[in-house]
Amino acid sequence: MTDVILAKAKRKEELSLEEIATLLSITDPDELQALYDCAYFLKEQYVGKIAYFRGIIECSNLCMKDCYYCGIRKSNTNVERFLMNEDEIFKEAVWAFEAEYGSCVIQSGERQDEVYISMIERVVGRIKEATKGELGITLSLGEQTEETYARWKKAGASRYLLRIETTNPEIYARIHPADHSMEVRKECLAALRRTGYQVGTGVMMGLPGQTMEDLANDILFLKEIDIDMVGMGPYIPHGDTPMGQEIPAYTDEKKKEALQLGLKMIAVTRIVLRDINIAAATALQALEYTGREQGLLCGANVIMPNVTETDYRSKYQLYDNKPCTDENSSMCRGCLSGRIKGIGETVGFNERGDAPHFYKRMEK
Repeated sequence: MTDVILAKAKRKEELSLEEIATLLSITDPDELQALYDCAYFLKEQYVGKIAYFRGIIECSNLCMKDCYYCGIRKSNTNVERFLMNEDEIFKEAVWAFEAEYGSCVIQSGERQDEVYISMIERVVGRIKEATKGELGITLSLGEQTEETYARWKKAGASRYLLRIETTNPEIYARIHPADHSMEVRKECLAALRRTGYQVGTGVMMGLPGQTMEDLANDILFLKEIDIDMVGMGPYIPHGDTPMGQEIPAYTDEKKKEALQLGLKMIAVTRIVLRDINIAAATALQALEYTGREQGLLCGANVIMPNVTETDYRSKYQLYDNKPCTDENSSMCRGCLSGRIKGIGETVGFNERGDAPHFYKRMEK
């Protein structure tokens, strides 16, 4: 059955919900390798054997949200809060540009106050001016009004990542407080499209109660809203969160299962959506040292090395045992570059690495 589905995928035919769920349910080693090979075959055809670097700047762990799975949720009193100033954010972005990264990602906990909105607007404008618009600027700053998205877009941002985490309403309600709304998040994704961004979203895999059918529906949702890029990762508990306190620390066997599910989601998402950008999340490396490289070999084409000042990194922990918190930016660049070349891929230095799907979508 798996061979038939993968043959259909290579012919670029559409897969049904049941077929997608079947691929996600694979556990046999030979069938898994066939799945990964199919995804890599399509990756080569649509986006090439190039890994694009997005230097990620985690500029603040202040957050107005209280998601039950997140280490920087507002109710976590064990977090030492920080906010980088404009000059610090600007400095890290310029470092990424000078290190030949084609793009940077500015990420933080969620805030919707005018002071913060204006600060982001100014620093995005400064980065665009200093790099003559050559450095791609991605924002991952949560739910905002369409007016705010438009202001940041006008200042110079071109991509926006807003993860939905799950499209199952019951699971969404279990992992968020009552004042968090999946419908609001969907409307934000629609607003980002209207504003002209390259739009990204993603989900968590391995949530309590989540089935392969749920994940198959998540992938079909990505296709339905015509997404340009995907950033997703396995759920990893954080001990200072409600969910993390209910779930035991991962055993080595559980880590292997979580990694395998993460890799399968990358592979099947590549098979279904083909020409989008897919990130190999840092969470994969938290489960196994070579996790991000394995993600590339399963269909991902984006890596997000951390360029945040080392002093801040340990304070931005969305999950336990986050890797690379004690490495400076230069160490990350050299280490990742060597590892990517070691698997036969090219690093897309000085390339923005826009998703081919975005330009196809804009032509419609």
